[in-house]
This record gives sequence, C-alpha cells and structure tokens, in this order.
Amino acid sequence: MDENKKSGSKNNMIEIRIHGRGGQGAKSASQLIVEAALDQGKQIQAFPESGPERTGAPMKTYARISDRPITTYEPVLEPDTVLVIDPTLIGQIDVTEGLKKDGVLIVNTVGSSADIRKKTGFGGKVYTVDATGISIDLIGRNLPNTPMIGALIKVTNVIEMRFVEKRVQEMFLKKIGQEKTDANISAIKRAFDEVK
Repeated sequence: MDENKKSGSKNNMIEIRIHGRGGQGAKSASQLIVEAALDQGKQIQAFPESGPERTGAPMKTYARISDRPITTYEPVLEPDTVLVIDPTLIGQIDVTEGLKKDGVLIVNTVGSSADIRKKTGFGGKVYTVDATGISIDLIGRNLPNTPMIGALIKVTNVIEMRFVEKRVQEMFLKKIGQEKTDANISAIKRAFDEVK
C-alpha cells in the first residue's frame, strides 16, 4: 500500500482534480498551484491526464501537495478538492467521481451552490465563483483558470496568497507584461473575496 495512504493523516497529502476543456488553462492552473506550494516548502506533483488535449475537449489535470515525499504517480482517484473551470461539463461527465464525502467542489458559475448540489447530487461542501465574469472584467478575456485559484485558496487554505502572487509574477511577467500580470493577480484576489 502507498506510504502516503497508509498514514491516514489528513494533513499529510491534499489531492486536487481540475476539470476543464483544452485551452482553458487547467494544466497551467495545476502547475501554478503546486509551484506556489513548493515555495512554501511542500512536496508537490502535477500532471494532466494523458491523451489528446484538443481545444474544447474535456480534460483533467491533477495536483498533489504534501508535507512528505509523494510516492504515488497514479491519477487522483479520490480527490479532496475538485475545481470545475467549465460548468458545461456538469452533466456531460461526473465531475464528482471519487470526490471524498467531506470533500470540496468549487465551480466556475454564476449559479448558486444549491444549483450545483442539485445538478451533481454531491452532498459535501460546494462553492461557486463567477471566475469567467471576473476574468473578462479584469483581464479582458475569458481566462477563468487564475481566478479559480483564488477560490481554491480561500476555501481550502492549501496555499498562501503571497506564494501564489510570487509564482504568477515569475510565470507571467515575461510572457504578458506587468499590466496583464497584475490583472491576473487582481482576478485571483477578487475570486478569493467573491467565492461563496
């Protein structure tokens, strides 16, 4: 049996699954999450589900954050937290598959937690945030992946905002410049404040 699972310690490893469509930045989001955790001294792992990542096709990425070395390399089958970047996937695929009963489901939608609970049948903690609206408003494009990280931080406390900000600066500054990098950080902070 995997050493991480043997211990049974809840604070030992957090497993996250992200659902999105190809081109929505799910892979970048999982990378940003784990790299921020690495800066906090955590052990990390992030990888997409292998297969063709065509633009618009449903896809999953996985992230693990632990206080101890991570010795498993299989997909995340029983996540603690699931992020749904594209709400149109609900009903198309089972986004709550394997999600722990006391787990957390965070969905990018203008709908309510009650709406999502009804659509998914999930009885655990359900949170919603209008990550699409936030990204269009602050970044000027439909890029909900970074605001979703703000919601994750607020709901789970799995990583600290200052480490996420540092990582966003390092990952984005050369690619998109200071103004758009700052806009992404603002989007993360706004989603942190607005998730419900």
